[in-house]
Amino acid sequence: MKKWNLIIDVDNCTNCHMCSLACKDEFVGNSFPGYSAEMPKRGANWINIKKKERGQTPMVDVGYIPTMCQHCDDAPCLKAAKNNAVIKREDGIIIIDPEKSKGQKQIVDSCPHSAISWNEELEIPQIWFFDAHLLDKGWKEPRAISVCATGAMKTIKIEDQEMKNLAEKESLEVLNPQFNTKPRIYYKNLYRYNKCFIGGSVALIKNKVEDCVSGAVVKLIQNKKIISELKTDDFGDFKFDKLKPNSGNYGVNIEYNSKKKTIELDLENSIYLGNIYL
Repeated sequence: MKKWNLIIDVDNCTNCHMCSLACKDEFVGNSFPGYSAEMPKRGANWINIKKKERGQTPMVDVGYIPTMCQHCDDAPCLKAAKNNAVIKREDGIIIIDPEKSKGQKQIVDSCPHSAISWNEELEIPQIWFFDAHLLDKGWKEPRAISVCATGAMKTIKIEDQEMKNLAEKESLEVLNPQFNTKPRIYYKNLYRYNKCFIGGSVALIKNKVEDCVSGAVVKLIQNKKIISELKTDDFGDFKFDKLKPNSGNYGVNIEYNSKKKTIELDLENSIYLGNIYL
């Protein structure tokens, strides 16, 4: 059976918050029996935009990722709920019943993705439920997704094997894979949020004039092995990306004509090495 999935390209998210605003406009002050009670005007973000700033000036990269209920196939909230207060539809969407879930705060606590909010006034757990009330009326995609101006978010309804093949083909990832909840929200270019980079600028000083070095060979070394190699650009810059945080000792080996230089470092978070003079 075909099921709903959401693909988010971190490269295209600009933090415009259109998805979040559309969600609020749809649900603040509006209840949809069988799907959800109204969303609180303040305090709740069923679609939340997280920000990750990497590096240091002038080599800085900022990534944004929209987060929401992950509509997991192995959802802990399903197990934590009593009286079938949380259901998993055949099309993959999770619904928290606004009446049956009353008082069940353990549903909020069960989510390892912190994607369930607690409505203090109504005493119920709430999520972004994929705008299922609109999809059931024939909408081709959720309202929150339809307003994305940059095309960073798109929904797709296909069979699980097709989605698995697509995820492999396009290198899609899920949030918090260590929890093994099998989310139906996939991310492209997630490295801009969960990985690190090592960058720097190579320069020479001739006759007291500083000049950037284009075409210098830069090698990234770990455990005495070259794991990546590139050349500096026209501005003398280089950048090794998609490295794991807190991944230990690295060596950056720079060669240009007869000049060589090696820098040793321990990588915790993204780092800009500054101007490196040969």
